[in-house]
Formats: sequence, structure tokens, C-alpha cells
Amino acid sequence: MAAKVAFWLALISLLNLGKGLSTSRKRPLVGAVDLSKVDLSHHYHYEEVEALSKALASQHPELVQHYSVGKSVQGRDLLVIKISENVAQRGECEPMVKYVANMHGDETVGRALVVALAQYLVLAYQRGDPRVVKLLNTTEVHLMPSMNPDGFEKALEGVCDPYGRSGRENAHNVDLNRNFPSQWKKLTEEYLYSNREPETLAVMGWILHNPFVLSGNLHGGSVVASYPFDDTPVHQDCCLESKTPDEKLFHHLASVYASNHLTMFRGNLCPGDNFQGGVTNGAFWYDVEGGMQDFNYIFGSCSEVTFELSCCKYPAASELPQEWANNKESLLAFMEQVHMGVKGTVEDADTGERLKGIYVSVEEIHYNVTTSEQGEYWRLLLPGEYTLLATGYGYEAARQKVVVVNGTVSRVDLKMKREAAGELELFFFQSND
Repeated sequence: MAAKVAFWLALISLLNLGKGLSTSRKRPLVGAVDLSKVDLSHHYHYEEVEALSKALASQHPELVQHYSVGKSVQGRDLLVIKISENVAQRGECEPMVKYVANMHGDETVGRALVVALAQYLVLAYQRGDPRVVKLLNTTEVHLMPSMNPDGFEKALEGVCDPYGRSGRENAHNVDLNRNFPSQWKKLTEEYLYSNREPETLAVMGWILHNPFVLSGNLHGGSVVASYPFDDTPVHQDCCLESKTPDEKLFHHLASVYASNHLTMFRGNLCPGDNFQGGVTNGAFWYDVEGGMQDFNYIFGSCSEVTFELSCCKYPAASELPQEWANNKESLLAFMEQVHMGVKGTVEDADTGERLKGIYVSVEEIHYNVTTSEQGEYWRLLLPGEYTLLATGYGYEAARQKVVVVNGTVSRVDLKMKREAAGELELFFFQSND
């Protein structure tokens, strides 16, 4: 009898919990948006994110723009808030950095932090905070609060189970972080674009058509900074490192976030976690085939690191102020890393024409970045001596020695001479394993 009573009490408790949680998924009443503070009082739903982004752009048109990169399965916009001094026109060689959150709809801390970050950057810039003014005067920041807005609206606040699935996938029940092209497949055009979800295709286009330099992908379910590669050719479940040519750079970038976080650096915050310094190679942790992180690096000339922000995937809103305190310094410090290494332009030595689609690498590290439509390049590098190499069809290779100093970015403009014919000298990325 006691067992039956306990069963029914537990069932009633569960039903009551469900009732309480379900109310959080009702369409919110969106009124006037208060832009006077960083609002961490609740998890913003789709309509609220849309209203906030429009209000920021309307009240600060010189600093903020909002746009959509595409639609979700259920027709919601994949919204982006762009913030920069003179936001309508990116300056020459001004680097672009992005944060993407909530690609798993039930992992919500990153979503809340991106919304808070947008508010914070605008408020801090308006009051003349030197650090934020310097950042936004020299950087174009793009913030995507949710790559999976359909999944978020299905997820339940207060559900912490890392194995819970409600809202993780998109409305087609597809895991978006397994839906990008993999470097280990035959890279035909059919493979690249077939069987991709609308959210994936939209973000692929966003990455490929914009010269992003640095990116953070915000997740939940653990507390760690995980860097590429996420995948291996053998797809072993775990414990097999898959290093990029930029292994040292990526370890540094991950460590910047983890060491500035109030607790991530401990590396043991969630059950089963044991990450030295709060960082890990993605594939060594567990293999992810079709992840966005690797796609950025291989196809987009963009260095992306994944940040797992909380043991609880969808914590109660009361936890958000502490999560902001935990991550605020890390979010800023990571963006500032976009100003390291070398940047510049590549042009025709005779005509002065800016050259797009030129491969720029350093001879010491076999990985290319590609010049933008305006002939710009950015190459994140740790301090040291390097030889820059620019190659492109119809041009002789151009080389330039450069010394990278800690905490600075060097400007090196390259000039290329046309060649009548000849074999091109190209350096592509290759693993250092």
C-alpha cells in the first residue's frame, strides 16, 4: 500500500511539474522592450528575441543592425544581431567575430548569454566603457541567439538531464550538429548540399559568404571548452585526438575562455568530467561527425571553438545571473583574440587591384585562409616568426617574413605579380597527427 501511495504522489508531483513548465512555453506577451539594463530575469522566447533585436537596431541605428540568415523548418527566422561602430560599413581589414547559440534547442544558457551580451555591449558602448569601445571600434560582432528556435520552443525549463532529448533536434528531429558536411567524405557538390536541414543550409551560406575570423559555438550539458577537430576518419567514439594544423592556436583560444571563466578551468564540474584546465580536443572527448565547428575551419577560414556552459541544459531562469557572472569575462576575452597574428590585403602588383580568392598561409603551418571579396585576409597566429605565402591562379607566389608579437596584430599587405604560365604552389591544411 505504501508503495502505491508513493507511486501516485510521485505521479501527481510530475504532472504538477509538467503544468508549471508548460506555461513557460506559451507565447509571451511582448510589450515595450526595456533597453536600460541587461535583463536576466527570464529565458527570452522567439518573439522576445525578435522584439529585442528590432528595438536595439531602432534605438541605436549607428551601432546595431538585425537580420536573418534564413528560416527554420517551422518558419522562424534565424536572427542575428550585428554590433559595431559604424555598423552599416565594415572597415578595411576589420575582423568579423560571431557567437552562435542554441543549435540544440534544449541547451539554453548560451542563448540567454548571447541576448545579455547584445544588451551589455550596447549599454557599455553608450556609457563609454573603454574596453567595449575599443572592441566595437575595431571589430564587427555578430550574435545569433538561436540556430534552432523550433527546438527551443519545444524544450522544457528546468530539465537538466544531459540525456534528455526534448527540443534538442529541429522540427524534423535532426541533430543540427551532425548535419554539416564532413571532411572525411567525398566532397562532391551533391554531398555538400544534399540532405541538409534548412537551418544547416542557412548557416552554411552565412559562413561561406562572410569572412568570419573567429567564432564561438555555445552549448550545454557539460562545462568545458572543446576545440577542433571534432571528427576522425575512423569515427572512434572517444579518446582519439584529431589535431588541426593549428593545434597550439586552438588550445590557446580554448584556454582563454576556460581560464577567464569563474569555474570552467577546474575541469571537473559535472559528473564524469575530467578536463585538464577546462579544455579538450573535441574528438578526444567524443567523435562528432558533421559538426559545425569543423565546417567553419575547413570550409570557412574561420576558427571556431565550442563552449559547453552548464551541467544543466535548461536551468531555471533564477540561475541566469550567476551564469552571466561566470561567462561575461570569457565572452569578452575570447572576442578580443580576433586581434592577434597577421592581417592585410592582397593586390595585383601592377594594377593595384584587390585580389579575392587568394590562398594565404604561413609556410610553418599548412593551412590556408582565403582572401575576401575585398582582397582582405586574417591569419590568427601565436607569437613567433613566420613566412607568409600567398598563392593564386595566374600569379607568382608572394612571400613575406613577419614577426608576431604577443597581444598585437601585424598589418602586412601582399603584392602579387602575374605569371604567364606555371605550376601553382598551393598549401592546404593537413593533420599534424
